[in-house]
Amino acid sequence: MTLSSSARRAVSAVVLSLAMAACSGDIQAQQPPQRDSAPAPQVVPTMPASSPSAVAALPNFSPLVEKFGPAVVTADVVQNAQPTAGRGGGGGEEGEDPFGDFFRRFGIEPPGRGGPNVPMRGSGSGFVVTPDGYILTNAHVVADADQVTVKLNDRREYQAKVIGVDQRTDVAVIKIDGKNLATVRIGDPSKLKPGEWVLAIGSPFGFENSATAGIVSATSRTLPGGDSNYVPFIQTDVAVNPGNSGGPLFNLQGEVVGINSQIFSKSGGYMGLSFAIPIDVAMDVRDQLTKTGHVTRGRIGVSIQNVDGQLADAFGLDRPRGALVSQVVKDGPSEKAGVKPGDVILAVNDRPVEMSSELPTVVARMKPGSEATLTVWRGGKEQKLNVKLDALDEPEMKTASMRGGKGRTADQASQLGLAVRPLDQQERAQVETEGNLVVEQVSGPALAAGVQQGDIILAVNGKKVKSVSDLQEAAKASTKTKTVALLIQRGDSGQIYVPIRLS
Repeated sequence: MTLSSSARRAVSAVVLSLAMAACSGDIQAQQPPQRDSAPAPQVVPTMPASSPSAVAALPNFSPLVEKFGPAVVTADVVQNAQPTAGRGGGGGEEGEDPFGDFFRRFGIEPPGRGGPNVPMRGSGSGFVVTPDGYILTNAHVVADADQVTVKLNDRREYQAKVIGVDQRTDVAVIKIDGKNLATVRIGDPSKLKPGEWVLAIGSPFGFENSATAGIVSATSRTLPGGDSNYVPFIQTDVAVNPGNSGGPLFNLQGEVVGINSQIFSKSGGYMGLSFAIPIDVAMDVRDQLTKTGHVTRGRIGVSIQNVDGQLADAFGLDRPRGALVSQVVKDGPSEKAGVKPGDVILAVNDRPVEMSSELPTVVARMKPGSEATLTVWRGGKEQKLNVKLDALDEPEMKTASMRGGKGRTADQASQLGLAVRPLDQQERAQVETEGNLVVEQVSGPALAAGVQQGDIILAVNGKKVKSVSDLQEAAKASTKTKTVALLIQRGDSGQIYVPIRLS
């Protein structure tokens, strides 16, 4: 059948109207009937991985790492152990040890059977804050160290001096002799909000300049333990592991907002809870340590506790807030100001105190001798009390710069810390060595470097040594470089170079 032109136009108009209706939703495609117990599956639209919007949704940290990574350092620390006498005696499997008789002839315990304690070694992170080499790290990284070696990401190494440590905040300042060093930018941690992206750079498990990212989980956290009351920690879910301690926490603007300090873990590794010291707290400590070598804090002399819902109701507060005074120190600043047990401190200098944990932080950052105005809740109403702060007693800390050469017991006259003696021909033949000197005692720099009793010295800085005088002359010739490369032979380990940094 042939349609007339007018009929064809009518059919086309009907088809066009149906298509427009379908596009506008007036006509819906028929769906098969659904059972009441099984709702229809919903299709969730996905964005292709190649979509620019998908890429833009996540931050790119590579420019930040490239720019500020050179300012992040690794701090290797050594704590020298006191040498102890060997247990002596025999028995066990000594008869099966081909070197057992060799060691005993020198009056040395075979490895694994006593002898001197091995130095304790550890590693942490830090970051450069001034071009001339001032570095921030954690107090627990360097506090008990006899030697601190700082490694830059370009593999340069420096011997560091501990300027000071502060146990309460876990902040330490160390110094290296550098010039025009890369530094970080300091940010404002008070602007951080939960959910913001942050980045940590450090040396977890010794893997230098490792970058890990996450978000801020919370701010102003208080952790268990008395000293932690002086730090309003930043909580993140950044992967922070042993070795990250002392490293920087960056915001997306490339500013340091915290120092990675603690992790909460049952396994010893990252478990999703890591805590950083706000950088403003750390910089205040740094300024005091570099100027005076110690930190002073304010004290008002009260014991406090948190206010929960029931206590708020009992004291007539509108809601739980403030710090409830449970005890006032006799003759302390608060007693002199008229503070009483049962008072609720709501503010210091008009700065609100929401949680009791905030009060020590606020007061500690004030200078001893300064005055503060406390807003307290007493008898159902607020009142103001003026208090003059005392100084908080600070614990004494031993540091590498304070300890000097204490603990060195063997061959104090030797610059390397070695006591050696010549081998006779029979001994040389027994161990098949070309060396002439065997180490009998180790202390000081040699102990820190890992030299052991029984090591046979072959050369110093590539030059063979055949006598004690050769060794002493080679050590004197190395004073300009401050480091001696000692070639030794050790049991079945073959020949190895051991770098010894001169004190």
